[in-house]
Amino acid sequence: MRAAAASGADGRFAARICSGGRPGGGYRLPPAALQAIVDAARSPGLSLSPRRDIVAVVQTPPLPGIAEVAQPELKLAGLRINPRTCSSSRFSFGTDLALLDVATRKERRIGGLPRGLRVSDLSWSPDQRHLAFTHVSLKGERGAVELWVVDLAEGKARKLSPQPLSTVLTRGFNWLPDSSGLLVHWRPAGVGKAPVGSGIPSGPIEQDSTSDGHVRQLRTYQDLLKSEDDARLFEYYVTVQMAIIDLHGKARLVGAPGQFSRTSLSPSGEYILTQSITRPYSYIVPVSSFGERIEVRDLHGDVVHTVANLPLEEGLPPGNDAVSDGVRHVSWRADAPASLAWAEAQDGGDPAREVVDGIRDLVLLQAAPFRAPPKVLARLTMRYAGIAWGRDDVALINERWHKTRDYKQWMIEPAHLSTPPELIYSGSYEDRYNSPGSPVMRADANGFPRLLIGPGTTVLLDGAGATPEGDRPFLDRLSLTTRHKERLFQSAAPYFENVAAVLNDDGTLLLTTRESPTERPNYYLRDLTKPEGEQLTALTSYPHPTPQLKDVQKEQIRYAREDGVELTATLMLPPEYDAARDGPLPMLMWAYPQEFKSAGAASQTTGSPYRFNAVSYWGPAAFLAMGYAVLDNPSFPIVGSGDEEPNDTYLPQLVASAQAAVEEVVRRGVADRHRIAVGGHSYGAFMTGNLLAHTRLFRAGIARSGAYNRTLTPFGFQSEERPYWQAPAVYQAMSPFNSADKIKDAMLLIHGAEDSNSGTFPIQSERMFQAIKGLGGTARLVMLPNESHAYRARESILHMLYETNAWLEKYVKNAQPR
Repeated sequence: MRAAAASGADGRFAARICSGGRPGGGYRLPPAALQAIVDAARSPGLSLSPRRDIVAVVQTPPLPGIAEVAQPELKLAGLRINPRTCSSSRFSFGTDLALLDVATRKERRIGGLPRGLRVSDLSWSPDQRHLAFTHVSLKGERGAVELWVVDLAEGKARKLSPQPLSTVLTRGFNWLPDSSGLLVHWRPAGVGKAPVGSGIPSGPIEQDSTSDGHVRQLRTYQDLLKSEDDARLFEYYVTVQMAIIDLHGKARLVGAPGQFSRTSLSPSGEYILTQSITRPYSYIVPVSSFGERIEVRDLHGDVVHTVANLPLEEGLPPGNDAVSDGVRHVSWRADAPASLAWAEAQDGGDPAREVVDGIRDLVLLQAAPFRAPPKVLARLTMRYAGIAWGRDDVALINERWHKTRDYKQWMIEPAHLSTPPELIYSGSYEDRYNSPGSPVMRADANGFPRLLIGPGTTVLLDGAGATPEGDRPFLDRLSLTTRHKERLFQSAAPYFENVAAVLNDDGTLLLTTRESPTERPNYYLRDLTKPEGEQLTALTSYPHPTPQLKDVQKEQIRYAREDGVELTATLMLPPEYDAARDGPLPMLMWAYPQEFKSAGAASQTTGSPYRFNAVSYWGPAAFLAMGYAVLDNPSFPIVGSGDEEPNDTYLPQLVASAQAAVEEVVRRGVADRHRIAVGGHSYGAFMTGNLLAHTRLFRAGIARSGAYNRTLTPFGFQSEERPYWQAPAVYQAMSPFNSADKIKDAMLLIHGAEDSNSGTFPIQSERMFQAIKGLGGTARLVMLPNESHAYRARESILHMLYETNAWLEKYVKNAQPR
């Protein structure tokens, strides 16, 4: 368990913040212009009611302090658990809750809310008469996740459950389909205190591997179990008691306590689908790979049907198309009272294995009372990728294959399985320009998501609308019988407007978010039955969060790589800057490489010139406030066509993309060739290390939470599916750690000291820094206490900006030509 932060006399953590630069000087503050960005007001979260006429508005608070982030935390089986509250660790909560009427646009306050409200999850009852939410209560060293419910007719909230919830693996509550109450996960009564190990080992930790000839991918996970003491502690925190509680607070236990990782009520409300974690556990994979027992229970908790007993799975076969052998993705059919659907691989989960008739996956269906054998719902030549249920004669089932990026969508008739499936769409999921969009779903009377099916068996498709000029979100009506497609709405310049929800059955009344470069996203009602100029009604009016930067300049630019691949980027310039008058600026370039299987897909435009000029503390745009030009998200595509793997030519493609970006901004006169920095987070940090090692294009690099030695991720990373032993030359060439002696420009490494992301162990940054330092290079390592892969505490964010600004000032803004 991580130690709690030091406390002052009042019991609250007092973080030391100072502006000095000496080692051990505590948290430091960046200039006021950057602080203002961190403390800018944040938009609230919205949750639309089932009837789509009321919105729950959850106030988003400022960033949490380090005292919040430094709470005690257990790291067990890939989970991070707050032992005070018996919940997954989290640090951001809603601090207010209100209701907004869509038609009148009037906000209604809710009475009876708990003091110091900390909303973690909320859910509407299917009949929309109540709104349930969890409140995380903290009193001294004690805490609990409480279940509350709002009666909409009364406009008042009350605590519903007398027993605290357990939310380590789930949110801890779900509505019954008839809205009469909720199925909850309680912390079992009478379990006593958490087990405490003696601290004296009972013997060595032992693991075995037997030679079976099968190759398995074993990703580099963190926060794993390390001993039997850990295993007992894990069991203590994931064991829950199911109960059904009505709206008066009367509760009834459902069976005995168990290690339930998931519970789901059938649409009829008669059955509960449960998934329970089983022993043996593992020291090399997280809980998601532990054995599971999948069962159907009645409302008393008695098992009426066993779906599967899945064994512990320590690794999958090689390849990104590998899946588990046996039953997977078990769920209720949304449009039937009590039918289970699931997928089963026909190749043992191994994409390299030949299969009969080319069938990779079967999708099966079995109805209650689960005595008849399951029926085959679909035979797929690729991997099952989900299903959208509609009614007996309409469901849309998806399949995809990562190796080729192929994607298909079929229409099937669940109640008439002899009817052949009809192909609705076939293409590459990389091809954004031709993406048909996703079907619009609607919660039915039981709260289950179903296709919104219109007259003539039509569905609505909501898509990003990628074009060579940028994204233009759309809403289409597609006839599944004639394949005729009608465009109902598409975003038009000079705004970026996205469909947030469809409010009526025919798709003519929409809830949208609308923004422009100078207007932050706000919610609007768009009535497509009215004339164009009269369709919009504003629902919210959030002000500009950083008015001091309202006039930043933004342009979506296109340029070509030397091999002809078209690239895009967002160029941002400070307010009132004029290249002809002011000359070139120091620049920060921020990117994240992506793999593609075709140059055509890699060349497609991403983003939109009409999106809000958001200036966030997380990305590079904050440094517009310090007088830098910014090139945000420049394309760094890594293309591998046909049988060629993208990473076989990673370095030359990476360098070529960087050269093209630098030449373009220099050609435009906005950047000084001798004062450009490059940076990125995670895989972007890996990119940064490689660009500093293999080019002299940049005077400095900002590398946050990266991995630099690929032999430490030997079973693949990103989209690389070959293990190290199949492609050692690729792993070695791609590792900037191996070329640390070539890094001649200044590299700032920032890393969360408690990074939980697979592959980006904190030691990656520590060893990279030691290599550069030992080789006489220029580097700085900053480890942020109590932070994971993304940083959360206000003090950490401010310090990150302080370090980045100081690095850029020293090595970029004031750099002289070489």
